[in-house]
Amino acid sequence: MKLTTKILLGLLAGIVVGLALGGNPAIATTFIQPIGTLFINLIKMIIVPLVFSSLIVGASSVGDPKTLGRIGGKTVLYYLVTTAFAITIGLILGGVFQPGVGLDMAVKATETTAKEQPALIETLLNIIPRNPLNGLVQGNMLQIIAFALFLGIGVTSLPDEKGKPFIDFFDSLAEIMYSITAFIMKLAPYGVFGLIAPVVASNGPSVLLPLIKVIIAVYLGCLLHAFLVYGPAVRIFAKLNPFKFFKGVLPAAVTAYSTSSSSGTLPVSIKSVKENIGVSDKIASFVLPLGATINMDGTALYQGVCALFIAQVYGIELTFAQMATIVLTATLGSIGTAGVPGAGMIMLSIVLQSVGLPLEGVALVAGIDRVLDMARTSINVVGDTSAATIIAATEGELNEPEELKPTA
Repeated sequence: MKLTTKILLGLLAGIVVGLALGGNPAIATTFIQPIGTLFINLIKMIIVPLVFSSLIVGASSVGDPKTLGRIGGKTVLYYLVTTAFAITIGLILGGVFQPGVGLDMAVKATETTAKEQPALIETLLNIIPRNPLNGLVQGNMLQIIAFALFLGIGVTSLPDEKGKPFIDFFDSLAEIMYSITAFIMKLAPYGVFGLIAPVVASNGPSVLLPLIKVIIAVYLGCLLHAFLVYGPAVRIFAKLNPFKFFKGVLPAAVTAYSTSSSSGTLPVSIKSVKENIGVSDKIASFVLPLGATINMDGTALYQGVCALFIAQVYGIELTFAQMATIVLTATLGSIGTAGVPGAGMIMLSIVLQSVGLPLEGVALVAGIDRVLDMARTSINVVGDTSAATIIAATEGELNEPEELKPTA
């Protein structure tokens, strides 16, 4: 049985038990909630070393000018900019749909009150840590991300004999963290059960209805991102008709939707852009694997919707500075978490922690994660193919079929 199916069963079991204990929620909070608390603690345990190690390895691999040069710089910039657009769209839709408003799931103030947030300019200045070790200890995600990026890029300037041991160490640590993450995700069905049962027992079935709004917001956001960001981008930078572009990469998008795997879709993505769009093998074989590793537009959009949903559920008003922090964390964090099993749930935990939102809110969306994962993976892959198309065009490596050229 697949993990996603087990998580769904854990959610359903939690709902059933929660409804059964609706008249006596103390039983759920006393005997069941500790299971969920343990699961949250395990996630908290891996966040800092996981992001730190994987970001160093990722930055060192994409920051070497000898390897990437001009093509790599443009590719990474495109992925980061479109990811920022995606998370912004997600936040806007979360504000428009307001799926969590009205649930009023009050918990202890010490648990739900978001950390006192500084002004936006101070938030931006604090990204660069005065004491990076202190940032690691305190779990300041933006400072951790910034420090890891500096280390990863800085090590590429060293000779191989000096830089390789450093990279090998963090590569090994990252692989260990991936392994631990995979183990923790196997416990997700039990964790979701332990988290959702007390919530339903205390708040009743009304807590489940807003999930439909979350699904609608994420799917609508993915469509808007495709037509408002990717469409104009290929029109402006690659001089291609957007609708013909989408038709050309449709096989990759459908495959991604059905498999929920960017890496698993790679062969179809490469075939689609080479045969249907005219991207050279040189560009396709570099940009698309890199995108499968660091490009998470769909996942970032999902973070925006879910972060606002969880904030609304717990009655927390997010400031502009906090929303900016969510954008920065999701955008930069996408480099370090894309290849992780269960990346969406782990990345959402990182985003929630960055602004002090309750990690328990992850349980509310865990059960519909598979439905959301299909949409966000599909948009991730379309983003990869749009990047390959644009980079190929700007490098003179695009020989598109005649039918793809825009009509006068």
